[in-house]
Amino acid sequence: MYTALIVLHVIVAFIMVGVILLQSGKGAEIGAAFGGSSQTVFGARGASTMLSKLTAITATIFMVSSLSLAILSKQRNYASTLGLDKPPAAAPATPASETPAPAPASPAPTKP
Repeated sequence: MYTALIVLHVIVAFIMVGVILLQSGKGAEIGAAFGGSSQTVFGARGASTMLSKLTAITATIFMVSSLSLAILSKQRNYASTLGLDKPPAAAPATPASETPAPAPASPAPTKP
């Protein structure tokens, strides 16, 4: 799930960069001010184009995937600090019938 979301995030990022670079900027018609006539130099933009709608869609998907990745990353990091992602360590098996042998008694110190 996490890997698939990262792949989707990277693909959407490349698509968004491409769509943004294909659009002409607001100042693209400024050249008309020096010799031609243009109504859109400082006026309102016309109807939104397909590229601007596609930019909004890809930006929304990018933001949602960014937020989802941040949440999933936080959950994965929290689980790893608690040790939930590791299997429990096996304790050494000791039979119940065996009792530990008593420690050997040390001889009493002698005075010279």
